[in-house]
Amino acid sequence: MPAFGTRHLRAAAVTAALALTAAAPASGAAAAPDAPAGLREVMFVGNNWDGTADVIRSTGDFARIGRIDVVPDKARRMAEINADPIKWIYFQAIRNSVGEGHDQFVDDMYSTPDGRSVVVSRPSFADVVSVDLATGDINWRFPVSGYRSDHMALSPDGSRVAVSASTSNTVHVLDISTGEELGSFKTGDKPHENIFTRDGKYLWNMSIGEVNTALDAPWLDWTKGNRRITVVDATTYEQVKVIDMRERLDAIGLGDHSDAVRPAVFSPDESKLYFQVSFFNGFFEYDLATDRITRTKTLPKNPATSEDRTTWVNDSRHHGLSMSPDGSKLCVAGTMDDYATVVDRTTLREGPLVTAAKPYWATVSGDGTHCVVSESGADRVTAIDFATGEKSVSVPVGDHPQRVRLGHVAADWTGPSAGCPGRRGPRGAARRPPPRPVAGRYFRGSRCSSTSVSRPSAAVAVM
Repeated sequence: MPAFGTRHLRAAAVTAALALTAAAPASGAAAAPDAPAGLREVMFVGNNWDGTADVIRSTGDFARIGRIDVVPDKARRMAEINADPIKWIYFQAIRNSVGEGHDQFVDDMYSTPDGRSVVVSRPSFADVVSVDLATGDINWRFPVSGYRSDHMALSPDGSRVAVSASTSNTVHVLDISTGEELGSFKTGDKPHENIFTRDGKYLWNMSIGEVNTALDAPWLDWTKGNRRITVVDATTYEQVKVIDMRERLDAIGLGDHSDAVRPAVFSPDESKLYFQVSFFNGFFEYDLATDRITRTKTLPKNPATSEDRTTWVNDSRHHGLSMSPDGSKLCVAGTMDDYATVVDRTTLREGPLVTAAKPYWATVSGDGTHCVVSESGADRVTAIDFATGEKSVSVPVGDHPQRVRLGHVAADWTGPSAGCPGRRGPRGAARRPPPRPVAGRYFRGSRCSSTSVSRPSAAVAVM
């Protein structure tokens, strides 16, 4: 699709709307709200190669509270894959490319507003599931279009999740409680990161193109496909803007840099977007009002890191970016350079380079005082103080932690109960009734029994 142009009246109106949104008072600097009654704020850590999610405290010592099996239906899914040659080929391709020889069982996850369930994207199973936190059962399952699910985003009101379907260049938006598809839209090649604006009016998707080939030399960048930012109306899911960073990078003399936008974060007032790109040890600042890249930050290279770009995992030199709630500090996961660092947003001066083993994600603690990075090479998460840039604590988790997200669980939750059938939640808590069937391309059930609900165009599946 052509890049967004100001000559179109509709595009001009959208630009004005986005500018007004960016000018709104910053809400990111406010303290994190208290957890709803009966719930506690936690962090979910997705252990991609384990097929588990660890639940840890969101502040303080970040100690582990419990663990969730996010692939309780693994046997059924594997039976389906082994019975379908095309699915089997894609499953093996995921294992031997982006999975680095491992299956990808959890990419992203968010809890429901009531703290009863966690919704998980599972790349190797090409789906999104809702897992009941009290029982470990699957509430619903949504198979994405194509053969791989990826990053998700949660709407500001917590009612919807957007998930990237990598191989179909599609983003699906789902009702977080029922799994019903509310809408979808097309993207560039290999959609990746998704971000809702704070007011919930727009949804941004970043497509990263082909990251599994060895055609990584700068002069072969054109082989990576159509990489762009797609902005849609978050109510109608109609495209309102396309941003091609190739043009913006060329304009500042960086034609040899990739335009594949990886993790990104808005400033609290949403006037600036900070983003990483493939192969680059650093990040960029993009000004929404002027539609141009305004600053570039190059971070130190680790002398021990090979300069052979084909050895960098999924084309990522650095992958993970977050911002302190007051907007004064950025936290960067220097993935292939084995460090994380806090950067002053005003001066772009980095703090101490905190040693970290292949850090894959960066987020913010519940109280906003720490950056929390997942060390996928050491199976732990590490908290770094925004104020000092120094490491505060590391906590062991499962195999290859990647995404880390804030969420909520019941105040007395320590993990799902075990046993099937007749499973119950924490002592004294009865199981909630099964959800009502809703028309849509998704399926309901548990690891013990199941039903399916489908619309005419949907493939039939059994839990």
